[in-house]
Amino acid sequence: MPTDEKAAQLTANPVWNELKSHYQKIRDIHLRKLFAEDPGRAERFTVEAAGVVFDYSKNRVNSETMSLLVRLARSCNLSERIE
Repeated sequence: MPTDEKAAQLTANPVWNELKSHYQKIRDIHLRKLFAEDPGRAERFTVEAAGVVFDYSKNRVNSETMSLLVRLARSCNLSERIE
């Protein structure tokens, strides 16, 4: 499938639109505020896999963002595509 078709498929996904709406709500929140409101943020948004550390805490994300991203990945059958 050509890249344009894949992009169109992704942006037609209802979860994509939820993510866009969510972004509008959080786009202006400063990272300092996110860290101040959630002292455990660094631990909650950091994962390690295969010796590589991914620190999402320094991005404008929250639990809702991560939940929406997981839903989007599942709705696109990402794990099957990886395999």
